[in-house]
Amino acid sequence: MNTSVFEKRREELKNEMHARGLSAMLVSLAANRYYLSGFELHDAQCNESSGWLVVTPDEDYLFTDPRYLDAARKVWDEKNLCIYTARKHKEIAEFLKGRGVNTLGFEPKALHLFDYDKLTEDFTLVPTENIVESLRIIKDEDEIRRMDESMRLNHELFRYIEGELIPGRTEREVAWLVEKFFREHGAQGLAFSTIVGVGPNAALPHCIPGDTKLRENDMVLIDTGCRLLDYNSDQTRTFWVGDKPSDRFQKTMEQVRAAQQAAIDVIRPGLSCTEAYRVAYEVFEKAGVEAMFTHGLGHGVGLETHEPPSLSRAGQGHLEPGMVVTVEPGLYDPAWGGIRWEYQILVTEDGCRVM
Repeated sequence: MNTSVFEKRREELKNEMHARGLSAMLVSLAANRYYLSGFELHDAQCNESSGWLVVTPDEDYLFTDPRYLDAARKVWDEKNLCIYTARKHKEIAEFLKGRGVNTLGFEPKALHLFDYDKLTEDFTLVPTENIVESLRIIKDEDEIRRMDESMRLNHELFRYIEGELIPGRTEREVAWLVEKFFREHGAQGLAFSTIVGVGPNAALPHCIPGDTKLRENDMVLIDTGCRLLDYNSDQTRTFWVGDKPSDRFQKTMEQVRAAQQAAIDVIRPGLSCTEAYRVAYEVFEKAGVEAMFTHGLGHGVGLETHEPPSLSRAGQGHLEPGMVVTVEPGLYDPAWGGIRWEYQILVTEDGCRVM
C-alpha cells in the first residue's frame, strides 16, 4: 500500500495541532484513524476498538492488539507499533511515556468514559472538536473518484430495484434484495441499514423495514447506500407501485423536487450551510407545507455516512470546493406517507455537480 497520502494527511494534522497548542493527539474514531493511517476502517462494534493512533510533532504511533498485527504491519513501521494485551491502558501509557508523551488531545465523541478514566491516571487529556474532520471535509481527487464509483453502483441499484417492487413483497424482503444486489456487484457492504417504508411508514424518515407488504397504488420510500472502495454513497428514492400515481403523490413529489432543485441551483463555494437549507425551506413555506419538512436538508458523506458539514438551520460554516453533501428534502404526513428525494452533490470551483 502507498502510505504517502496518509503521511501527508498527518502532516496537515500536525499543522492544526500546532495552531491549537497540542503536543500530541489521540485518534480513536475509526474513520479518522483510517484517514490518517490506512489502518482498519471499521471497528467490530462500539465496545471493541481495533486500536488507536497517536500523532506527535516528530513520530506517530499505532496501537492495536495481536489480532490485527499482520494488518498493521502492512501500513505501519513496526518500531512505532505497540501491540497491547490485557493490560491495554498501562501498556499504552508505558510506551508513550517512554517517548516523552504526557499530554494528549482526544476526541470526546469517540472515546468511552471507561477509557477516559483509565487514561487520566497517566496523562493530561485535552478535549478537541472535529480537528481531523476539518481535514476530511474536503475530498481530494482520489476520494472523489471513489465516491463517484460508489454512487454509480447506487444508481444501478435503483434502476434494478424499481422492477422488483411487486405488490405482496414485504419491506424486509425489499431491503434484502437491496443488500444482495450491492454485495453481488462488488460493494464491501451497506453504508447503513437500508430504510424501506410502505404507505404511512414512508412518513418515518428512518423507518426500519418490517413485514408491511407493498400494495398496488401506494408509495414505497427506499433510502440506501453502499460502501465501495472504502467510501459511502447515500441516496433516497420514493416510488409509486402501480400504473398511475395519485394526485397527492404527484403534487407532493413536485414540491419535494422543486425544493431540491432550488437548493442545487444555489449551491456553490462561499454559500453558508444554513442558506442552502433556507432556500429549500422557503419553497415549502410558499406552498404552505413547511411543517411537514421535519429534518435538515443534507449532510456530508465520505468515510462515514453522516459527517460534516450539516445543511440545516443549525449548520455552521460555508461550502467549499471538494465538499460532498446530500440534498434530500422530504415531506411527511403520518396519516398518509412521505416523499423524500436525495442526490449526492460535489461542490465544485464554480457551483456543484450531482454525483
